[in-house]
Amino acid sequence: MSAIEKATLRQQALARRLEQGGDAAAVTRNLIAALTAHQEQLLAGYWPMRGEADPRPAMARHQGGVALPVVPGRAMPLIFRAWDGHRLEPGPFGTSHPPADAAEVIPQVVIVPLAAFDAAGNRIGYGGGFYDRSLQILRARGSVTAIGLAFASQELPVIPAESFDQPLDLIVTDRETRFFQR
Repeated sequence: MSAIEKATLRQQALARRLEQGGDAAAVTRNLIAALTAHQEQLLAGYWPMRGEADPRPAMARHQGGVALPVVPGRAMPLIFRAWDGHRLEPGPFGTSHPPADAAEVIPQVVIVPLAAFDAAGNRIGYGGGFYDRSLQILRARGSVTAIGLAFASQELPVIPAESFDQPLDLIVTDRETRFFQR
């Protein structure tokens, strides 16, 4: 698939997410249930933007440590910093992240935002490759669980996976949780 075709899929999925949205309370319930198997592990979530499914209510109930990603620059992997649930600084691309004095951590579970997903567990992000680079590094260090979080309306029939794309271990939506064998 060409970069133009992938960008078109991304734009269509993001427009559909803004138009159709989903059941935020159901997303929270399903994510809390999915995270019960990971309660003692360090969890990295994200600060939602542009109509993304919001992981914060489930993150607030998580019993292990919680972190948020920091975007250090274009074409670089994310850095994860411990988050106390309060202090945030504005980051690039409209993100929000913990301040520079927060400890850098290595999460065992990563909640991944996405523009679209398919039934095979493939995802389209926003085109920067931040999560693909980060998951590749985390997986090289050891075990990490990648949880895609989305509304069911963001599902596409097929998303062609490229060699650098990192697959998701599960996808949580407002309708269901899907697990993938890798």
